[in-house]
Amino acid sequence: MGIFNFLKKNKEQHGLSYASFEMWLDNTLHREIPNDVEAFCFNIYEDADKNWSLELVGASSFDEEDSDWACDEVFTTRTNPFRWHEDSEWTQIQEEAQNVVKKYLDQGRFCQKLKQSKGIAVGFVEGDLVLL
Repeated sequence: MGIFNFLKKNKEQHGLSYASFEMWLDNTLHREIPNDVEAFCFNIYEDADKNWSLELVGASSFDEEDSDWACDEVFTTRTNPFRWHEDSEWTQIQEEAQNVVKKYLDQGRFCQKLKQSKGIAVGFVEGDLVLL
C-alpha cells in the first residue's frame, strides 16, 4: 500500500476509537507527570474538515466553581494531541470524549495517575467543562 492510500484510508476512519485513545493516553501517562499537577482537563478542539483534536492538560490548581483552573497549565500534550475524523455535531463529540475518558478511568492502565488528582474535566477549549 502506498503512502497516499495509507493516508486516505486513515482519513476515512470514522469516530472516536477507544482503543486508539487508550494507546495515546497510555503513551502520555507512562511519562512522569509534574508534581505540581492538581487536576487534569481534556480539551477538545474542532479542526477543519470534520477533524477533531483532544489534548490533556495538567493544571496547578483546581476550583470546582471556576473553570479557569484549567488555564493554570503545567503539563500539556499540545504538541501531540489525539486526533480523529468524524462527521458529527459538537455535542456528540463532547459526549463521545466524555465516554472514552470515563472508560479509561474505569479500566485504563494508568488511570490512577488521573484519579489521584483533585479533579478531571472534559470540554471544548472555548466552552464549558464537564467535571467527571
